[in-house]
Amino acid sequence: MQIRTEYQAAPVADPVEAKVAIMRPILASVLQSLNAEVIRAFGYASENQPRGALPLHILGRLRAEGDGDVGIAFEYAIHDAVLTRRPDVLERVTDALKLCRIRKGEAESIFFAIEKSGSEQVINTRMDLITETSLVLSGARGRPIKLKRHLGGLASAFRRPKTRPSLPHSIRGLWKADLFLGSPSPDHWVGTTVKSNPTQLESANGLRIGIVPVRAGRTDAVKLDEQRNLIICPVLHDGGYMQCFYETWRIAQVLMKNDFRTPREVDLPGPEDREVARIFAERRLFTVADVLEATEVFAQPHLLRTNQIEVSQDSLGRGSQPETSTLVAPYSMPL
Repeated sequence: MQIRTEYQAAPVADPVEAKVAIMRPILASVLQSLNAEVIRAFGYASENQPRGALPLHILGRLRAEGDGDVGIAFEYAIHDAVLTRRPDVLERVTDALKLCRIRKGEAESIFFAIEKSGSEQVINTRMDLITETSLVLSGARGRPIKLKRHLGGLASAFRRPKTRPSLPHSIRGLWKADLFLGSPSPDHWVGTTVKSNPTQLESANGLRIGIVPVRAGRTDAVKLDEQRNLIICPVLHDGGYMQCFYETWRIAQVLMKNDFRTPREVDLPGPEDREVARIFAERRLFTVADVLEATEVFAQPHLLRTNQIEVSQDSLGRGSQPETSTLVAPYSMPL
């Protein structure tokens, strides 16, 4: 079996290419958060017509705009930034993991999308990284808990609050996790909450890292909040990743409002933003999956370097059926 991984090999060199790189996970997150019943009415969300077959130009029509939209997009954008090895996010995540005593191996992210119907058809959640021996470090005293054994209980706890007391006390709030950050090398993971609004950051049993934006003038140190028992991992705003994310989110809002037609100058005054919008507007009649694949080349060519390794089937364990596989973040799963 051949596994290919890609890592960031160069700093972001161009704002247009950087925003295209962020636009792709934003659109993927919007698509996977669409109400399943709504898109089934259009003939999608089935085996023959998966979500990714939805035409780009109707994405905005099917989206039910809500207060949590930017939060969902931010969650997946952080997940994507770890997968694609963006230094401005990866370095902070690595520092946060060290405070959780995860110091070996490359930092990885698992998108915990239990509540988002159809997500596995569209985005790479990396749930395959959770093995029979994966341990979740809760920050509480006692033996770490095997994560895979309790995934079903966490999903049930999200949907049915009455089942939450049945979870082990040390991870009773882990159903609130947006990501699992950690490393496959020691196979240790920590529940992570991601909030675009820092005032909404809350602690819970099992959560260890809180990722929030921070503006200039505020402390940007990765540190332990002893009162909440959370490692606070701030992502810089001014001139950093968060500013680029929010600027890209505004482009996405304009495109979805106008059925992905080329926006007017008054809608997006910045020429760089209009160029990003034009890249997607020109492909409005194609499927979302095809657009995500086609625009990968515009997300700063030569930004990533590729490593390939050969892995024997015996070393993969149970549940690894394919003889060949290519893992290319962030869209390695069939769209």
